Amino acid sequence: MTTPNLYPLQFKPILKERIWGGTKLKTVLNKPITSEITGESWELSTVDGDVSMIANGAFEGKSLLELIDAYPNEILGTQVHQKFGKQFPLLFKYLDAREDLSIQVHPNDALAKARHNSFGKTEMWYVMQADPNSRLIVGFKEDSNAQEYVAHLENKTLLNILDQVPVSVGDVFFLETGTVHAIGAGLLIAEIQQTSDITYRLYDFDRTDAQGNQRELHIDLALEAINYNKVEAKKGYSKTQNVSNNMVDCPYFTTNFIALQGEMAVSKNGDSFTVYMCTDGEFKLTLGEKDYHYRTGDTVLVPAGLKHYSLSGSASLLEIYIH
Repeated sequence: MTTPNLYPLQFKPILKERIWGGTKLKTVLNKPITSEITGESWELSTVDGDVSMIANGAFEGKSLLELIDAYPNEILGTQVHQKFGKQFPLLFKYLDAREDLSIQVHPNDALAKARHNSFGKTEMWYVMQADPNSRLIVGFKEDSNAQEYVAHLENKTLLNILDQVPVSVGDVFFLETGTVHAIGAGLLIAEIQQTSDITYRLYDFDRTDAQGNQRELHIDLALEAINYNKVEAKKGYSKTQNVSNNMVDCPYFTTNFIALQGEMAVSKNGDSFTVYMCTDGEFKLTLGEKDYHYRTGDTVLVPAGLKHYSLSGSASLLEIYIH
């Protein structure tokens, strides 16, 4: 099969209404939402039932999975293809929390495989916008245990033993599986995670939907999945201009921060695709003679077969690939 003329791919956002959602995905990120409670924009996904469709260029209208199936090495990269087959191993989202999300936890790979035949869900957050006094819930204040946790859960005092962390724009949190967490009200977040939609909900603040129903909790499933030790989830990183500043490096993904001012050349080796999430500003990607333009809220997948290009403009970018 001949190699196609590859180019940077954009996708139609998959928009999700959530009980805790709002309107910032439209007002800040220009997403085509139509409701007042849109909580998530899935930018790049191959989760069953939510597979991203290409929105630009010669492959417009095709799904990401169709393209990977036809050109696995050129899209995914030789190393990613070897490791994951024709699966796309990551899921990229923007989240708008008008209200607190439920307190939840994700299982590790072994537990997720055994119970759900799924990947686990290691993830990271980048804070794009934060209302005054907003916070995240990340892990326990001090080392805990299942007995203490269950007692507080039953007494509705779980927040007393969880670590509530004030946040501001640019903060980064790396959430290993087993970390109890919740995004707090007033935050707009970029989220990078393993391809998995397995979430165990522990506590939902006794909320009800329009029909008066509470959302399902997964108390028993979560017990074995939780890491009861205190974690250090917040990550420091440098912001040197026009280079890739490492934020998170784990077996599932590497994420760098690019403070783009002017122009920088990029060279890749074909091992992995690269994704750019534009969290602020505008930039262009130049490939040969052609320019591709992006702005805040755009997510672009650069196929692994594209090894040399340049970025220019004034923007804050998250750069993601797999080692």
